[in-house]
Amino acid sequence: MTHDPVRLLWAAIAVGLWLLSVLAVVALRARARRAAAAKAEALAPPAGADAVLVAFASQTGLAEELAWMTAKSLSDAGTPARVALLGDLEPAELKAAERVLIIASTTGEGDPPDSMSWFVRQAMKAPADLTGLSYGLLALGDHSYADFCGFGRALDGWLLRSGAEPLFDRVEVDNGDAGAVRHWQHQLGLITGSTVQADWTPPAYDRWRLVERAHLNPDSPGGAAYLLAFEGVDHRPHWVAGDIAEIGLPARDGEAAPGAREYSVASLPASGRAEFIVRRMTRPDGSPGLASGWLTGELPIGGSVDMRVRTNRSFHGPDAATPLILIGNGTGLAGLIAHLRARAGQPHGGAWLMFGERTRAHDAFLDDELQAAQASGLLTRLDRVFSRDAGDGRYVQTLIGEHADALRVWLDRGAAIMVCGSLEGMSKGVHEALEAVLGADRLIELTETGRYRRDVY
Repeated sequence: MTHDPVRLLWAAIAVGLWLLSVLAVVALRARARRAAAAKAEALAPPAGADAVLVAFASQTGLAEELAWMTAKSLSDAGTPARVALLGDLEPAELKAAERVLIIASTTGEGDPPDSMSWFVRQAMKAPADLTGLSYGLLALGDHSYADFCGFGRALDGWLLRSGAEPLFDRVEVDNGDAGAVRHWQHQLGLITGSTVQADWTPPAYDRWRLVERAHLNPDSPGGAAYLLAFEGVDHRPHWVAGDIAEIGLPARDGEAAPGAREYSVASLPASGRAEFIVRRMTRPDGSPGLASGWLTGELPIGGSVDMRVRTNRSFHGPDAATPLILIGNGTGLAGLIAHLRARAGQPHGGAWLMFGERTRAHDAFLDDELQAAQASGLLTRLDRVFSRDAGDGRYVQTLIGEHADALRVWLDRGAAIMVCGSLEGMSKGVHEALEAVLGADRLIELTETGRYRRDVY
């Protein structure tokens, strides 16, 4: 032991600095806890009310920030919410929550955030019992890394294997992409039953002009569907098959603009047009829907709209050499035919379209183009069903069981499955039919490897 007073002084100073750093960390953590408690108190639901659990797995703080924004948006829309760190929860707590929204970051090459170490090693080492749990997942990542959203995808797979049911398809955010975050806000609106007003990331719109509106199904027993085509005003944006357009709605009667609506883009930039298939929706009182009524009727030819086409990586297709199985119904044909059009004029691995609508006489959307694609070999196989036709009465999901052997052959050749159309009914029915034919494990494997992708709404 030294008795040198100078060394003793420096040792005392070092210990003092260490203690100060410890106290600073403790103070910062206490401050963070107080801030979190204050936020939580502001969101506290009325006594006895069931709150949606918003859980986050954050590395740099973005996921936590989005979790609090999510909870506040839910609360403002009248849906109670509470926030928790996912890594602090047991599977039993997730199950008891019944509804959970998860914001999960991926760090490094597909790794979970540091705070998720225990959860990954213990909770995710095997499937848990999460039956009865409904969840939504916002996965944050950076596409410049090889395993984009790797942890978010692994978490999604674990939830599915554990028996949890997704409220909607996983939303993936590439390096803070504003459009994907707004898509998450759109899904929150479906949960609350009202538009989520908080504009976390204001969109930068371009001007587009309506140049064509064609009624696709006159005399149909279903709602009127229209092909809409827009041309850019002084701009030519780039997009690929699978991307989505956000169309801003105009302000009415002096009120604030009521947000935007999302539509699958049917065309490619080479056509010089952005095309959509839009069905006119009807409110309970018989009046047309706010967005669909404006686009399919009120907006004149030559009229302009605010619109941006945003990247939707989770519905981008494989390379042309990969066999492609396209499944959908109704206006979902827009998102599917874009993938077919993207393969025109190049060697490809084959494409099979399974499509469902109401009647063959009135609802065979884009029939001339599909017949020509089949005759040219661009479309290898075309199977359609019509639920209101006498002698048919089938929905698109029935085709999966009827052609199970052929489906397995295509998948054994490396095919990818792309599903587009209605969330209620079709999407769930198709998923269940695929699970019955392929087995749950194989369907999860196809999901995790990007060979099963969906754009449903």
